[in-house]
Amino acid sequence: MTLSAPLKARAKVREFALSLPGAVEEFPWEEDAVVKVNKKIFVFLGPEGNTESPGISVKLKDEEVHGHAMAVPGAAPTSYGLGRHGWVSVPLTGESAPAEVLCDWVEESYRTIAPKRLIAELDAG
Repeated sequence: MTLSAPLKARAKVREFALSLPGAVEEFPWEEDAVVKVNKKIFVFLGPEGNTESPGISVKLKDEEVHGHAMAVPGAAPTSYGLGRHGWVSVPLTGESAPAEVLCDWVEESYRTIAPKRLIAELDAG
């Protein structure tokens, strides 16, 4: 089975997120995947095989980075009140940011959530 570009991007983001120190994948809402550090979510991945509306949500505190993410066509503040805390939902479409940029945003989100000792471990690596 060949993965579509959005699902390839999701797979790359997932792999990157899980490579960060202390990161674990969980499924708190049945098939919806999240990646956590220190029991706190730093990226929402949604369902693995979602071909209808694949996307990720990340917490971006840096205004410039947040603005860049919001410029992606279809991007929006994350629902359930998370948007007001810097969370952005980015659709994974042909018009989405490249996977490398998505991974940069995941790292930014991780740095916002992770304890200082794990950030130091990431920086040392």
